[in-house]
Amino acid sequence: MAEKYPKDRFDSIPDDLRRVGAHRAPRAKGRGWIGFGWAALATVVLIGLGVFTLSLVNGSISFKGGIGGASVSPSVSSTPTPTIVPTVNPALTVNVLNGTSTANLAGKVGDILTAAGWKVGARANADATNLTQTIVYYSDAKNQAAALGVAQSLPGATVALTQDYAATGADLTVVVGSDFTG
Repeated sequence: MAEKYPKDRFDSIPDDLRRVGAHRAPRAKGRGWIGFGWAALATVVLIGLGVFTLSLVNGSISFKGGIGGASVSPSVSSTPTPTIVPTVNPALTVNVLNGTSTANLAGKVGDILTAAGWKVGARANADATNLTQTIVYYSDAKNQAAALGVAQSLPGATVALTQDYAATGADLTVVVGSDFTG
């Protein structure tokens, strides 16, 4: 059986002492915000490092300046870029597509190219009739000079490399737009 001890000074706890247990004092107010602040700071730092690492891996950040703001000038190559000279190559086939609502414009442009020395293949209407720019398309980089030659025969025409018309069998395809004045 448990023995009963007489009451002494340790059995009575003063009312103004807000202790839990014999050795614990109450927690200081605001102490929980310190831990939250450190956690938020660590989160921001880790996210920043992750974004920086991903941008380095993807190559979207470049460091062009040197240390202390000094810049390093890149070396200049002495090899000139070759200029492509427009040529007329009657061995290549040119298809002409009318991209406007003007009737028989593909035939007219085909006649202009035939007179300039080109071998014109198909003359037809394009899928769209609201095109504004005349473009000479080529699908092989070796035909760029010939595409420039066709564009030179059609004032205001530009050239573009694409594989969209490669299946037609023609080496070059002219899509006539509303800017054609010939």
